[in-house]
Amino acid sequence: PTPTMGRVIRGQRKGAGGIFKAHTRLRKGVVQHRNLDYAERHGYIKGVVKEIIHESGRGAPLARVAFRNAYRFKTDKELMIAVEGIYSGMFIYAGKKAALNVGNILPLSSVPEGTIVCNIEERPGDRGKLARCSGDYAVVISHDEDKGKTKLRLPSGGKKNVLSLCRAAVGVVAGGGRTDKPMLKAGTAFHKYRVKRNSWPKVRGVAMNPVEHPHGGGNHQHIGHPSTCNRNAVPGQKVGMIAARRTGRKVGGGKKDSDQD
Repeated sequence: PTPTMGRVIRGQRKGAGGIFKAHTRLRKGVVQHRNLDYAERHGYIKGVVKEIIHESGRGAPLARVAFRNAYRFKTDKELMIAVEGIYSGMFIYAGKKAALNVGNILPLSSVPEGTIVCNIEERPGDRGKLARCSGDYAVVISHDEDKGKTKLRLPSGGKKNVLSLCRAAVGVVAGGGRTDKPMLKAGTAFHKYRVKRNSWPKVRGVAMNPVEHPHGGGNHQHIGHPSTCNRNAVPGQKVGMIAARRTGRKVGGGKKDSDQD
């Protein structure tokens, strides 16, 4: 084997998993919409919220919702992201013909422009992928009837076109304002990340030795070269701002991105 300089850096070790795997022991289960069936495509189906529960490692509360199985004598219990305003014992409706009420799940084609939605599918039937964090929501900007697409404004501020058959829950995800309260002490951060994954505390690259990081070493803590790096840089070299389009503070207002584009 050819001798290599330096050590395998933290960013490379994360790719292999190992001690950096997600901590899933206390998770409640996979959280998603109902399976897309005939009832949702053509009418609606009623479910009842059995309980609102907390899941370790997730800021948003979850709801256990019971639906009657359409084909066998049993109930299907689904684990969904709780929308702000739902409560245990509440009826929620899912389907094309469901009413536009908070907590109901409708295809985007049945939702008027300007509606606030969350837990949106990226592709029809994928059971919810966008705007799922606590307090998050997306706004329906416009419908393109000819193409069968809907334009959304996502929590990031970016815009995305998805098929109008994609489903979404009406309202905002519960548990909002979580980040308004400061953590105050390291112990709080320790317990927050203990149930998520091994990503805290984070040692800065400039605080390391040269063997451990491209930013390490030197008599003062400084990077010593531009902090940007190439998109095609090799692992071990790929640190800092990867393929940055621009750096530095944003100066000048520029034109505001309007919704009518």
